[in-house]
Amino acid sequence: MPVMPGAEPFAYDGGDTGVLLCHGFTGSPQSLRPWAERLAAEDLTVRLPRLPGHGTTWQELNRTQWDDWLAEAERAFGELVQRCDRVFVAGLSMGGALAARIAERHSANVAGLVLVNPCVTLGDPRLAALPVVKHLVPSLAGISSDIAAPDRTEVAYDRTPLKALHSFVKAWPDIVRDLPQVTQPLLLLRSAEDHVVPAKSSQVILSRVSSKDVTEIVLERSYHVATLDHDAEVIESESIAFIRRVTG
Repeated sequence: MPVMPGAEPFAYDGGDTGVLLCHGFTGSPQSLRPWAERLAAEDLTVRLPRLPGHGTTWQELNRTQWDDWLAEAERAFGELVQRCDRVFVAGLSMGGALAARIAERHSANVAGLVLVNPCVTLGDPRLAALPVVKHLVPSLAGISSDIAAPDRTEVAYDRTPLKALHSFVKAWPDIVRDLPQVTQPLLLLRSAEDHVVPAKSSQVILSRVSSKDVTEIVLERSYHVATLDHDAEVIESESIAFIRRVTG
């Protein structure tokens, strides 16, 4: 299956501190590529995998599910654990949910967590109809390129595949239930105006984690895909400062 131009995975072998970056639902590594390159420029070892079903066609994404995406993220994480002394896990939107799940499941090997507009709930009552609707309608309008900057776009699907979406929604209760297992230092950055994920999602995470070292930053000039938006530099510089501080 051909990969969309720009949606290729990214890897860089640098120093003994590693960072796993996870992209969002229907998106691709392109949405985090500038961030990954900035981390690499700091001589951090970086992995930014292309999650199964992403960066090709929405129909292919509809043939994958949460367990597939988590398995690929954990594969890249395991590679970093083998290679590095310390590993940080970061993600945007669904990638934030993946990062949180890895922190829950592999607590001893995660040095810190960086979440950007993480999605563990949407608060949309229409999602209750997904178990039925997904068999009747394969996709709905897309959620990509929620970006305030007019000259930037996201390499992502223009449709939202419903079988895949339902698998993501079904993962939320387990992620939320296990958030108290997250004890690592946490940096959470959320957009003041986000048309995809409500602020409640970040609030749920902040209210349930056991982390003592927690920093929340509100991004005033960006929408959901903040990693490509006006505040991209804030995300990059704050995450680097966070990693340097935690690693001493």
